[in-house]
Amino acid sequence: MAGVDLAKLGLNLLKNATSEERVELRSLWRDQAVVILFLRRFGCQVCRWTAVEVSKLKEDLSANNVALVGVGPEELGLKEFQDGGFFKGELFIDEKKQTYKEMGFKRYNALNVVPAALGKKVRNIVTKANAEGIPGNFSGDLLQSGGMAIIAQGGEQVLLHFAQDSPGDYVPLENIVKALRITTSAQQGERPQCNTDVCT
Repeated sequence: MAGVDLAKLGLNLLKNATSEERVELRSLWRDQAVVILFLRRFGCQVCRWTAVEVSKLKEDLSANNVALVGVGPEELGLKEFQDGGFFKGELFIDEKKQTYKEMGFKRYNALNVVPAALGKKVRNIVTKANAEGIPGNFSGDLLQSGGMAIIAQGGEQVLLHFAQDSPGDYVPLENIVKALRITTSAQQGERPQCNTDVCT
């Protein structure tokens, strides 16, 4: 996690999406390792598909004393996300988006967001999400990117730091379990191959 001060990052406040209690980020890794999925938006179809994918590891993570946490940059779309059951971990809101800034998650602008959103990686996942009945919408901050962090218990070490380059980028399940040195029987969803018939 080059250039990010984990001690400083850990002081950022997140709001629990269920209880609305505000907690320091570092409390998430105080007593156990943690996989933190930073969502672009709760309505983002690719984010929802990724949340479903990562949730396949929930039982294996729990068995190895690893928490599964999702963080969103705003509350908009939260209830629909929760009602959809896309994520099996605990959800938080980074109301100030401070964690997103310190993690180095870029923001798009009006000029580059459309080409990024229409890129092949995004189209591939949208096709897969549609096939699995995972909907999405365009509500909320369309310019924010996301990523993932895996932090060892006690904040001793960053095991994985991933920042999206394209909105369609995500961490494969095999990379998550490898970073944690655990095993899983979960089957990773296949990203479809995109051609003009499938993606238009």
